[in-house]
Amino acid sequence: MNPAPPRLDLLRLPLLGAFLRWRHARTALQGVLLAVAVLVVVDGFWGPPQPSRNAAGTLPWVQWRGLVVVALLGVGNLFCMACPFMLPRRLAKRWSRPARPVPSWLKGKWAAVVVLAVFFWAYEALDLWASPAWTAWVVIGYFVMAFAVDALFRGAVFCKHLCPIGQFHFVHTPLSPFEVAVRDVDRCASCATKDCIRGRWTPGTSGAQHEVPLQRGCELWLYQPRKVGNLDCTFCMECIHACPHDNVGILSRTPGAELTVDPVRSGVGRLGQRSDLAALAAVMVFAALVNALGMVQPFVRLQERVAEQMGVGTGSVLAGALLLTLVALPGATIAAAASWERTVTRTASQWRRFVWGWVPLGLSMWAAHHLFHFVLGSSALRPLLSRLTSAAPAAAALPAATAMEVPTWVFAVQCALLTGGLLWTLHLLGRIGRDACAERHGAAAVLPWRLVALLLFLISIWLLAQPMEMRGALGG
Repeated sequence: MNPAPPRLDLLRLPLLGAFLRWRHARTALQGVLLAVAVLVVVDGFWGPPQPSRNAAGTLPWVQWRGLVVVALLGVGNLFCMACPFMLPRRLAKRWSRPARPVPSWLKGKWAAVVVLAVFFWAYEALDLWASPAWTAWVVIGYFVMAFAVDALFRGAVFCKHLCPIGQFHFVHTPLSPFEVAVRDVDRCASCATKDCIRGRWTPGTSGAQHEVPLQRGCELWLYQPRKVGNLDCTFCMECIHACPHDNVGILSRTPGAELTVDPVRSGVGRLGQRSDLAALAAVMVFAALVNALGMVQPFVRLQERVAEQMGVGTGSVLAGALLLTLVALPGATIAAAASWERTVTRTASQWRRFVWGWVPLGLSMWAAHHLFHFVLGSSALRPLLSRLTSAAPAAAALPAATAMEVPTWVFAVQCALLTGGLLWTLHLLGRIGRDACAERHGAAAVLPWRLVALLLFLISIWLLAQPMEMRGALGG
């Protein structure tokens, strides 16, 4: 048998590796994004009210969201690594030294699914993208919640169980080309201290309560020798610094391969037994379409007409639409596909695993949608930077708004992204079917899941072909 090819390790690269191995690398990255967060808050409260001219209206909702997708597909969970909301969390751990375990109602991802749905509702109902002040309050709320939650409970509770941004990353990092992983599993077998999970403590304390560790281990409970892939990993690098044997790296791997098998994963368990994880993945896939739907002009006009006829606010209509599209529709779709699968295989459905096969298509829709706003939002970026760096009064630095036209190549690239996502999804579903089902049933079991993927692909193409609100552009 041919030996496995050597894996690229980012920690072994010159310059980049030295920086990542630096103990304060993550703090330095968090400091940069903290400065950006402060800018967003300050400009959100005291800058121009027009979102396309305000840092709070462009940086979080246009540029940052597009860069997240690029980072996930290019490397991995870089934005969780550099998350500025973890700075107050670190202060909370030092201040309160919490010893409370995670309450049972908060374990798993059901709370995260609810928070995520509320976040999507608030984004549209409160027009967060159009309100710099509301965006500033959201940023402040994030800092407060990260501090409050992690001051109460031990471990990274906010990241693992609540943060909607983190859940977006967790669902899509299985598609990333790098993972934090051990270099030599045999070396871990002989390790007596298990510092990667326990951390390093003052001699004699052995992790005693109310003690501050010299070096924290993984607070998301991902024990490195038994960790599989990127699920729930924030790239915090605590395990890298804690390992006394220098046996943890940031290693290359085949994107998506971790979804084609179902071993017991440290801190996660088996995907085939986690309904909450499958629900989170399904919500994220359907949310990619729903988020675009909320911006197409025909749906916006329909929403306004329904609200007027019913005599209610558009926020109430939107809540009903989200309940239908993010809960009822995914549930009915999964139930129908699972029923078909059970009929042809005469065995229990593997729906908890097949849902994960849709993730590449969902991410391609997020990428295609964000591309539209990223390209148009570039029209506002230069005037924004000019205003922020100008000594002239803000009003004098504002250019006249001009209508933006969508470049003709954008839709072609969007279709290419969606086609690539569909092909990747069809491939993953086939691999999952071969692993999860008996060989004679694999092709038949995967058929309904592939048909749903094709339907979602066609709906995505239709959505992107519709007139869309030019959020973040000077003329939008």
